[in-house]
Amino acid sequence: MAQVAALQMLSGPEVKANLNQAAVLIGEAAAAGAELILLPECFAAFGNRSLAEIAKAEFGGSGPIRNFLARQAREHGVWLVGGSIPLPASDDGKALASCLVYDDQGREVARYDKLHLFDVEVPDNTRSYRESRDYEHGQQLVCLDTPVGRLGLSICYDVRFPDLYQALRRAGAELIVVPSAFTAVTGLAHWEVLLRARAIETQCYILAANQGGRHTGGRETFGHSCLIDPWGVIQACLPEGMGVVAGAIDRQHLEDIRARMPVAEHRRFAVTDRIEPVAKEPKSHE
Repeated sequence: MAQVAALQMLSGPEVKANLNQAAVLIGEAAAAGAELILLPECFAAFGNRSLAEIAKAEFGGSGPIRNFLARQAREHGVWLVGGSIPLPASDDGKALASCLVYDDQGREVARYDKLHLFDVEVPDNTRSYRESRDYEHGQQLVCLDTPVGRLGLSICYDVRFPDLYQALRRAGAELIVVPSAFTAVTGLAHWEVLLRARAIETQCYILAANQGGRHTGGRETFGHSCLIDPWGVIQACLPEGMGVVAGAIDRQHLEDIRARMPVAEHRRFAVTDRIEPVAKEPKSHE
């Protein structure tokens, strides 16, 4: 069995302080035997309005955050999944919310750009969330082989779109990560049920790393970072605050569940993994 861990953080707007916090938790997870470690969404910059500048500093495969992730993976000898960080987009001066994967040698081996952007109204202190003001949509799904199994990548709001998770299953996923900054309000209502549903539907392990409490500026996140098995059973969970959630990926358990209930073979509806580009509003020339 392979050991994995999710880090629950209380990130703020200062990159250096966030990286220091992450380094402590990565060290704890690695010391406990984790082979793959997941950080939450926006782990390096939460509530920072200088996203374009942060993204620009990470251009070309290096930068303070990318170098940090590579160094941590190499020094601890772990696979590290870097939640999400802003990386430069091609137009409009926006960023891409990108999940980067580093192997145990510190090499960047995969990148997933968040497909679904959180443009919603929530009855909390923030009320209106508009990720599309700052970010471009990603354009493709990503699944890769790792020592703990075949890994599918997603980010936070993606969890509400089961077609993406079915596409990752068809791509061979055995473990799907969900780095998040789920709000306290939406988390209380939907976090557990969505994660368990995605695990049950795909018959994959789900490893979810969330931000976990009250942040600078008053924003509240739900926490409850967790590991869920392919039967939908929560193996480990941290309700709030900073810390490490750890558990095992049992490939035999996964194979047994899929053999006893071969839902992938029973599917009757034709689906496509093609991702259509998001239509844009025409720009005003006034």
